Amino acid sequence: MSDALKRRIAERREQVDRELVALSNRLHADPELGWQEHRSSAAVAELLTAHGFAVEQPYLGLETAFRAVAGAGSGSAGPRFTVGFLAEYDALPGLGHACGHNLISAMSAGGAIALAVVADELGIAVEVIGTPAEEGGGGKIELLERGAFQDLDFALMAHPAPVDVAEARPFAVAHWHVRYDGRAAHAAAYPERGINANDAFLVAQLAISLMRQQLPAGVRVHGVQTRGGEAPNAIPERTEGRWYVRAETTEQLIELEERVLRCFEAGALATGARLTVTPESKRYAEMRTDEHALACYRANAIALGRDFDVDPQAATMNRASTDMGNVSLVVDAIHPYIGVGGEASNHQPGFAAACVGPVAEQTLRDGATALAWTALDVALRRTGGDEIPNPTKRG
Repeated sequence: MSDALKRRIAERREQVDRELVALSNRLHADPELGWQEHRSSAAVAELLTAHGFAVEQPYLGLETAFRAVAGAGSGSAGPRFTVGFLAEYDALPGLGHACGHNLISAMSAGGAIALAVVADELGIAVEVIGTPAEEGGGGKIELLERGAFQDLDFALMAHPAPVDVAEARPFAVAHWHVRYDGRAAHAAAYPERGINANDAFLVAQLAISLMRQQLPAGVRVHGVQTRGGEAPNAIPERTEGRWYVRAETTEQLIELEERVLRCFEAGALATGARLTVTPESKRYAEMRTDEHALACYRANAIALGRDFDVDPQAATMNRASTDMGNVSLVVDAIHPYIGVGGEASNHQPGFAAACVGPVAEQTLRDGATALAWTALDVALRRTGGDEIPNPTKRG
């Protein structure tokens, strides 16, 4: 049964191919930052509406979030199984879609539209949830706390990367905005009257650099100073920066945060500046992957010609933090990476260029189909239907 269903799903995906490519290109040409993705979220929602999905937008009070539903979930009897395809569409400051979220939206929309062709007869509810501000804003966490995802049996999405990697192993991460407030003064005439907020940042960064020697393997501390002063002849009165702290687990992250915070406190203590640390989002968690679903995805991707035998040094995008980790703590989920080729890696200008064009379009097709097939396999297994063999190899 599953082979025949998969042929129908693939045919449906082929029917909407031009629309999916157009959606991806539209988002890529008009990048919007987190929480500001009004045109991007609307474009994804419009495509789903055109293909029979009932769309709610705004969703749970978030202007650029949406929920689109099709299949058995719209009937009074209710679904036997509910699957959610998650769409991301925020871009990076100064880099546009250098993480390929334009492809994520198109793959999730395409997978959902394709699966919907068999959803009613199988008792499957198909949802697409538009999730804003993945790039440091924690949009999925905000949605979780407002009640999203709680009705899903399975959640999935695929993320562009240089090469294919099936299993996501993201760091847990905290995102901080750091600010020092000092006192301005003429740097030549009255330096003793100033409190140098830039010196406070320098002390903190030096302390962090020295601390790295004693940090456990597998943790990361990094950031940028976004404001360092206004004039060379004035003692900087205010400095600001954005800082990330990453660890293997949320538990380890909380312990590490205390050590990093003391480094920033050292800058304030040494200079007399006042320190303010503000979280930019809730903590992103580590990922708990549904192992059976992951094996299904891997088999489906291989059947489409994808290759997981890749250079390990090119495959490390699967360590990137994501708020999909928080979703995976409450819903069975997978978050595979799908390659767009080329020499660039995520968050480089060249990667943005790689997320459009013929290779990216084939990645879109493969990703949408593999996601839809995987959702079908998981639904059939959970509801007592047929399924593909469970491969023993994992990516």
